[in-house]
Amino acid sequence: MKIIHKINTDILQGKIIYPPKKYIFNIFNIINLYQLKIVILGQDPYHGINQAHGLAFSVMPKTKIPPTLKNIYKAIQYDIPKFYIPNHGYLIDWVKQGVMLLNTILTVEQNRPNSHANIGWEIFTNNVIKVINQYCTHIVFLLWGQKAHQKNILIDKNKHHILCTSHPSPFSFYKGFYICKHFSRANNYLQSHNITPVNWFIKPII
Repeated sequence: MKIIHKINTDILQGKIIYPPKKYIFNIFNIINLYQLKIVILGQDPYHGINQAHGLAFSVMPKTKIPPTLKNIYKAIQYDIPKFYIPNHGYLIDWVKQGVMLLNTILTVEQNRPNSHANIGWEIFTNNVIKVINQYCTHIVFLLWGQKAHQKNILIDKNKHHILCTSHPSPFSFYKGFYICKHFSRANNYLQSHNITPVNWFIKPII
């Protein structure tokens, strides 16, 4: 398999790959697909130490919150009354409620963003989206940034709900993301189909 060969070759050459192998498919081990409500698409994992752990945009507990995730929190604060920005970036509380945090590329070389593009991950994650599209109903897809917008064609808009805006990175945060209100809009859609909304509040880590 091209992906596994590439990762193993990189490791044998002394390159550091994120996330660690045990976390590459972490989202699929944690998420309950029978309770899936929202899919948030990311790009590739964080490429720094102790950051990536298989959940898009999330970082390990006690790791500094990256700028992109800080911007996501700011957008929620703008959207959801009384939302407070937590003291960490570990998004497991969302996943446990049925929010799939899915990167379209699942691995990356240390300090080399997008280094594992075009090795096969895009095909794999496209197939994940196709399976969700076919076998689930009333899923909200949050597509942030141009690369995520391209996944539009894989989703049946009669079965699911798609929300698109700019990427939350510092480069595009104020090009639509900050005021998108995707979090309340996603919940409004879920509630309109008698599905329990997501509690976007994140418990602090002491």
